[in-house]
Amino acid sequence: MQPPDQMSPQELRASLGLASVFGLRMLGMFIILPVFALYARELPGGASQTLIGIALGVYGLTQACFQLPLGRLSDHWGRKRTIYLGLFIFAVGSLVAALANDIYMVTIGRAIQGAGAISSAVIALNADLTHADNRTKSMAIIGVAIGATFIVSMVAGPALDRLIGVPGIFLMTGVLALIAVAVVRFVVPDPPVAAATTSHRAAIPVRDILRDPDLIRLNFGIFALHGILMAMFVAVPFELTPHLAQANHWKMYLGVMLASVAIMVPVMLVSERRRRQKAAFIGGVVVIAAAQSILAAGSELFVLSMAGLVLFFAAFNLLEASLPSLVSRAAPPSAKGTAIGVYSTLQFVGTFVGATAGGWIAQYYGNTMVFAFCASVALLWLVVAAGMRVPARETGPGGHR
Repeated sequence: MQPPDQMSPQELRASLGLASVFGLRMLGMFIILPVFALYARELPGGASQTLIGIALGVYGLTQACFQLPLGRLSDHWGRKRTIYLGLFIFAVGSLVAALANDIYMVTIGRAIQGAGAISSAVIALNADLTHADNRTKSMAIIGVAIGATFIVSMVAGPALDRLIGVPGIFLMTGVLALIAVAVVRFVVPDPPVAAATTSHRAAIPVRDILRDPDLIRLNFGIFALHGILMAMFVAVPFELTPHLAQANHWKMYLGVMLASVAIMVPVMLVSERRRRQKAAFIGGVVVIAAAQSILAAGSELFVLSMAGLVLFFAAFNLLEASLPSLVSRAAPPSAKGTAIGVYSTLQFVGTFVGATAGGWIAQYYGNTMVFAFCASVALLWLVVAAGMRVPARETGPGGHR
């Protein structure tokens, strides 16, 4: 008999398969971060950093609009079919963005990309396919995949920009989305019948999910985390350029990401083993506030910028891995797709608000104030998260009590 705290071969297959889908999907958002602002500045209409921020963040706005509907759809229509639909929509948006010749068409393409909002369905499918005791490990695999996607994106983005340009990168991400369809079809196992028939259970109103205090704290957390990330990358590429040629940005990002993962992994493992998830979580928020303060204070010193980025991404990767697991444990078993849909909606509202606010602040007040704004958001998050509780572990396969 499989020990409950050891991942079965099927759970490992599901986790690795869904991690690759997440990675391929998130690559579409991350790989343009180090190059988009500099590319968009050269397009017709790209002289405004506010418009650059909107073009970067509109992806999050349409993600926010469609996460909850597609999460709820996955509860009734099926996880895999919902994921297929979202990946095809993303591929269409990638094609539109690749063919665009001004910032307005790029913005439309990014909006279509975002309408393929599959995060909630993927996380819910992961919850269906893993034992509750192994879900944090499974989400950690997905978190590592997201961290690896960061590394690949930050390194490959500038290199690919030189080889195929940002339009070529958009086209490539569309092709990768179609490859992800094949991974879901042929690699990821089908969910068990009990998990696939949640429509026969009593429906839980969305308002009950919205009122849950534990979920409110977690939802605000993902809003703040991705808002800070996107606001940063309206400013970071411009801050690095005086110190490092754009063609060499990948070297700096590679070092930053490797160092951040080396910090994050031991902290995550120790906190899980010693049941100190709350301390690690709160500590991660404190580190993000400190990292943004360092970036604001040391924007003219390259070594301080490096230190701030390392600290930020160490905390980001830790929190990005922890939040989905905490949400899946806090959510009612028959409404995981809906709860994760709300969570993912707030994640991408944060993406849009952060990128748009970052662009506006950078245009009118300078890049240093962008980092100060991010530090303020992190401090507000610290206040909200202070009263959080780590949800009790569920019992039973797939998280069913």
